[in-house]
Amino acid sequence: MSNKFIRKVADSFSSEFAEFCAGDERMHELMMELAGEFMVSEAPVLDEETQTDVACELIMSVTVTKV
Repeated sequence: MSNKFIRKVADSFSSEFAEFCAGDERMHELMMELAGEFMVSEAPVLDEETQTDVACELIMSVTVTKV
């Protein structure tokens, strides 16, 4: 199949896929894990509790959407 066809089919599902991901608890867990790793690498001087609090705030400031 052509790349153009594949892109069109994927585009037709992209909004529903974004909603599916955003509504899945695993996405939240994965985002929390990634945000935690990010904070450890980017702000190692912060204590663990503060890193976790900032990671939670980061997650709340990000959304899964179609681009």
